[in-house]
Amino acid sequence: MNPSSMFLFSFDYDRWLGWLGPTGAVLAAIVLILVCVIAWGANLMTLPGNWISVAAMAIYAWLGPSEGRLSIGMTPLICAFLFALFGEIIEFVAGAAGAKRAGASRRSTFFAVLGSMAGALTGALVGLPVPVVGPVLAAILFGGVGATAGAVYGEWTDGRSWKESWNVGHAAFWGRTFGTLGKFLAGLAVVLSALVGVIW
Repeated sequence: MNPSSMFLFSFDYDRWLGWLGPTGAVLAAIVLILVCVIAWGANLMTLPGNWISVAAMAIYAWLGPSEGRLSIGMTPLICAFLFALFGEIIEFVAGAAGAKRAGASRRSTFFAVLGSMAGALTGALVGLPVPVVGPVLAAILFGGVGATAGAVYGEWTDGRSWKESWNVGHAAFWGRTFGTLGKFLAGLAVVLSALVGVIW
């Protein structure tokens, strides 16, 4: 089935982009994979990277080749969607379980999100002395530390004691770390879905 049939308006690839030839199709596939990899990394900054990848795959399925090896069918697209959804569920469950257990307030949750974003960005820039995966590990670790700092600050400025604030911060660390790790692994599955889709 032509992937473009799932959209309201079909796109005639051969008519509008056929002049690009095989080279254009290969370049489009490479751009898709690069977008998916960059979006995958955006998960570390608490951004919706997996959904960006799914959207990019859907656009490629609509505008890209409708047949041949470089086309993307419905199966890889549906798999990517399910992996992205699974990643969101993992992140939500991990964060909600930690916050509920510690009794986090909305204020501390807000600051935990800000802190995790700042920490993840700092970690990605600073990195750890580990080949290849150093920036990724640092982003996850620093994101958890940032979430802890934000949650502690939010609870302490809301009038709770340091001990209570620390308990909330501790829960925020583990919720953020496990949630991000699960979402990141789900993002890898999304990237692999895109890669398999354009190769096979």
